[in-house]
Amino acid sequence: MDRREFFLGSAAALSLGAALGTNALAQTDAPSIINVQNAVFDLGKGLTQGLVSTSADAPPPVLRMAKNRPVKLRVHNQLADYTSMHWHGLRIANKMDGVPYLTQFPIAPDESFDYEFTPPDSGTYWYHPHCQTMEQMAHGLTGVLVVEDKNDPEFDAELVLNLKDFHLDKTGALDSPYTKRGAARGGTMGNVMTTNWLQNPIYDAPAGGVVRLRIAATDTARIYRLALSGAKGKVVAMDGHATELLPWPTPENSLVLAPGQRVDMAIELPAEGTAVTLSHHALSGSRPLARIRPVGQSLNHALDDLPPLARNQLAEPDLSAAETHEFLFGWTPEADPQNNGWCGSLGYSFWSINKKPWPGDAEPNVGPLAELKLGKSYILRLRNESPNDHPIHLHGLVFKLLRSNKRDIPQIWTDTAHLLKDETMEVALVADNLGDWAFHCHVIEHQKTGLAGYLSVV
Repeated sequence: MDRREFFLGSAAALSLGAALGTNALAQTDAPSIINVQNAVFDLGKGLTQGLVSTSADAPPPVLRMAKNRPVKLRVHNQLADYTSMHWHGLRIANKMDGVPYLTQFPIAPDESFDYEFTPPDSGTYWYHPHCQTMEQMAHGLTGVLVVEDKNDPEFDAELVLNLKDFHLDKTGALDSPYTKRGAARGGTMGNVMTTNWLQNPIYDAPAGGVVRLRIAATDTARIYRLALSGAKGKVVAMDGHATELLPWPTPENSLVLAPGQRVDMAIELPAEGTAVTLSHHALSGSRPLARIRPVGQSLNHALDDLPPLARNQLAEPDLSAAETHEFLFGWTPEADPQNNGWCGSLGYSFWSINKKPWPGDAEPNVGPLAELKLGKSYILRLRNESPNDHPIHLHGLVFKLLRSNKRDIPQIWTDTAHLLKDETMEVALVADNLGDWAFHCHVIEHQKTGLAGYLSVV
């Protein structure tokens, strides 16, 4: 059995779609078709109508592609509203980034847009709309994207876990995914927590095997505090890039995964008969997210024998010559929002970067927050002057975490910096990708009410 086929265990197979489907994108001249459409699915309260996916009755699939191999994707919009598609974390050409009015026009109903790019980095990424972002993401249009590297070590099995909330009323119908209070504070949490659109699913994997977990936090607001019990393991990548600097998540020392972030874990499964549990540890208590059930005769494979993941080729910033740019993330006086045109509005504006509010999916009403010269090194000083967390995502580039005024942080490569309340963090990058790159909070209510801008690499 191919490792990709070991997604779905016999117990979980009783639930339709218990594991995410996988689309391995063909290397052909014809584009692979992604039909954005409404869907119906049982999220635990009976069939829920009006979800958004790429099929009528299943979550968005895992898109698999190969490092340094070109792909062609035709996104066809079968919704009544406009849409677009962003490939979160991929360093690709600016015109393929999927941000309305900044890199392309929104995709109108019954129209298509062809995305063609070559992923330069392997790892775990994801895809989501950047037009009508709040509603379409909250209603399900978030999928995991895997870029494979032929030099990565082989695992005995691999499991992809897409973590997100849904907002349902007592009848199981979709409820509003945002509130004015949530937008002005930490975001509006859903009341149904799911993994791959299921509540606490069970997956089978080979006993005694070394399994790769690819976990993506694709929710619009929830900050996960992950712990894994019942197995030995280690974190092998964060936000797509190999690292050995992060500790193993336990209930006493959970791993924080903010909206937009991803983590890869390697786990050594025990013998048959012992369950492994991934949980979210909030202040209100622990909540299981998924369970892995070891099955079959033990393979007796050891985690310590696993070679490290292949590393992506990233330009190291020259800190001695780096120019510093400062960005202030904070409130702005409540006001009527900018007209978002075809991409919708929440109806109010609360947030800004450097006192310049922009919703991230409207025609820019201000210039770039900074202009960076191609090939030059920069330090970005990120100042959160609010009492709320902000996971700040930069499109098209990656940066290295340097330091914080509140805590020790590992110097890892990432595309999303999770700012705690009142935290100042410095990160460094090389401006090695031309274009206008969106720069925003991934608590989507914050983005849509002003906490967005863009950087220009010229």
